[in-house]
Amino acid sequence: METSDECFHAAVEVARKAGEEIKVAFSSEKRIQTKSSATDLVTETDIKVEKMIISTLKEKFPTHSFIGEESAAAGEKVELTDNPTWIIDPVDGTTNFVHGFPFVAVSIALSVNKKVVVGIVYNAILDYMFTAQLGKGAFMNGKPIHVSGQEDIKKTLLIAELGKSRDAKVLDIIFGNLREFYNEENITHGCRILGCATLDMCQVASGAGDAYYMSGKYGIGVWDMAAGALIVTEAGGVVIDTTGGPFDMMSRRVLCASSEKLARTIAEALTQLD
Repeated sequence: METSDECFHAAVEVARKAGEEIKVAFSSEKRIQTKSSATDLVTETDIKVEKMIISTLKEKFPTHSFIGEESAAAGEKVELTDNPTWIIDPVDGTTNFVHGFPFVAVSIALSVNKKVVVGIVYNAILDYMFTAQLGKGAFMNGKPIHVSGQEDIKKTLLIAELGKSRDAKVLDIIFGNLREFYNEENITHGCRILGCATLDMCQVASGAGDAYYMSGKYGIGVWDMAAGALIVTEAGGVVIDTTGGPFDMMSRRVLCASSEKLARTIAEALTQLD
């Protein structure tokens, strides 16, 4: 039976290899296709990198299961069981990747008994490697990181995403939620939209941002959340459902914050997007 350390080191190694491929492709001409909509992009790099990660890890851990964003888009069933399962987003921030915006990352998580025990998020463009193992803390480029501990919504730098939907009713909810944090009662220091969920969560883990939320089927999946959620909690942060309930990485909803108090304040202000 392989140890958590063995799985961790294998994940770091393959993440670096994936990062090398992404970095080379970042400045090259890209072949772009769409998936569920005109704003849901995929490139040959997404597909190539995911295949490489899965084949590499499958060779080391033949009994493990796999969930990959592009495999799911191609029709493979997404099923999380108690079996050790690798959860992979080969290129999180594909739209950023297409446009040359440097917030792009490969995300790799390992779930055992439906609990994430290893999380890796690597932005090869900026060379930021975020890592965590359950119970062992969170790190960026080998140095410990911690959340800010901020509790006051009025002193918060918030991170959010707009998602891929262009439906008017969906956008009304999304922008309505943002307005909640620009009024007199809940006014924040500001909001940042980076276009990369995994790196959004890592900003909270490192203390650069104080909270991040995203919900609904319009732009987030388990591959966007699994590694980042572990990194946030290992950095001392809180991860819950946007409804205020317990976090379920298969739910397509996440709210992470630097403190329990801040998480609850944000959850209470949000209108849910089912």
